[in-house]
Amino acid sequence: MSATQAKRTVALIGGEFSGGQPKGGVERAPKMMRQAKIVDQVKALGYEVNDCGDHAFPSPDAANSSADPPAGIVKNPRTVGNACKQIYDIVQAAVKRDEIVYTIGGDHSLGLATVGGHAASRPNLCCIWVDAHADINTAETTGSGNMHGMPVSILLGLQKPQDIPGFEWFNPVMTTADIVYIGLRDLDEGERSIIRKFGMKAFTMHHVDKYGIGQVVQMALDHVNPKRDRPIHLSFDVDALDPAIAPSTGTTVRGGLTFREGHYICEAVYETGLLRGLDIMEVNPALGNDKEVADTIAIGCSLTRCALGETLL
Repeated sequence: MSATQAKRTVALIGGEFSGGQPKGGVERAPKMMRQAKIVDQVKALGYEVNDCGDHAFPSPDAANSSADPPAGIVKNPRTVGNACKQIYDIVQAAVKRDEIVYTIGGDHSLGLATVGGHAASRPNLCCIWVDAHADINTAETTGSGNMHGMPVSILLGLQKPQDIPGFEWFNPVMTTADIVYIGLRDLDEGERSIIRKFGMKAFTMHHVDKYGIGQVVQMALDHVNPKRDRPIHLSFDVDALDPAIAPSTGTTVRGGLTFREGHYICEAVYETGLLRGLDIMEVNPALGNDKEVADTIAIGCSLTRCALGETLL
């Protein structure tokens, strides 16, 4: 463990939430990763763990009631907003205690809460968003209405939070220059337009193929953290990995990151000594057979260990 991270405390937060998308089961990931002894694995790396508990929220079925009607096409907005607000507050408190915030999702709509809560207390934060999808749809561009495809647009204020019921509490504190993507390969046309309009830095799988993962991570860091003096939040959706190695997730897309490429990203971010926030999102134990589920949970755990300093030697 580097000197900058020696004896740090990790705040472990479980987000048992599936309301940002239609496939149940993703809310079970925090408990399943606990059963895989993720807490012991983190402690074995030399950290203290402040276990902030697992936080359960209504299922999509409960959310699709008269109490939470769609806002235009956007589904479950109040339910998602309430879950995000609660996780946001927990994250913000952990950051104020100077703990490394580690959140196990849950679907990636919670990325608004984890990165947003972090940035609210660390205004110089930058974010590396590892995902097959850009998650930057707005209420106008989304085709599905699923909010796990919208957190980045709200986080950056491209979608005004006040225009979506349930998000009136949120104030964007990051800009398009504060985030960089790695692993994109499935974008809606509206998302392409947004990324191009704002000149956002995005490294797709084409770039990984062309340059190799080592150079891609270097270029990503050079863009978002050129002086290596900003704290980093790594928000990792396991669907960034190829479904051949991480099949138990809700929106699989062929042609993703290999096992080693995904882990290299985590290792390289740790080596900066600047990691202060980590999300492992969209592991869904309800999808796939027993082996596929076990493999995906194991990958969620190993990505965590690499981001927190596990090395091959």
